[in-house]
Formats: sequence, structure tokens, C-alpha cells
Amino acid sequence: MLGTSISQVEVSGVSKHGFWLLLDEEQELFVAFAEFPWFRKAAIEHLFHVDRPQPHHLYWPELDIDLHVDSIRHPERFPLVSQI
Repeated sequence: MLGTSISQVEVSGVSKHGFWLLLDEEQELFVAFAEFPWFRKAAIEHLFHVDRPQPHHLYWPELDIDLHVDSIRHPERFPLVSQI
């Protein structure tokens, strides 16, 4: 990877229904366990370890999960849903 990533991401809260991601300290997105069930049983420290290698790309290394930011913003545009 060239250069240093300047895109920020932080998990700002967790509930029994999902968790909130704060992107660039300005936009907060909710990741619902109903739509992204592979996060439901993840350890808290694994949820909190999220990288943002590109502005549109989120990656949880311990969980080996990659998501496009738009799949969280607009899940209706991404009809393939996990069968877990």
C-alpha cells in the first residue's frame, strides 16, 4: 500500500442490535446485526479493530470481513444477504 491512510473510522457504540461506526468524525452509520449477522458473535475487541484502507473500504482483520461503506449506507442496493 502506498502512503499512509488518512481516512478515520471508529466504533462509537455497541448494542444488542448492532454497532455504530463514526467515519471521519462527521458521519455515523449503524451496522445492524440483522443485516450483517457475522458480527453478532464477534468479540468486542474484534469489532473495535476496524481499518479503513480506502474511503469506501472497511476491513476487520481478526474477522476477515471486508465491507464497502455504501453497503452500510444503502443496504437495499446490495441485495445479497448473509444466510448465517
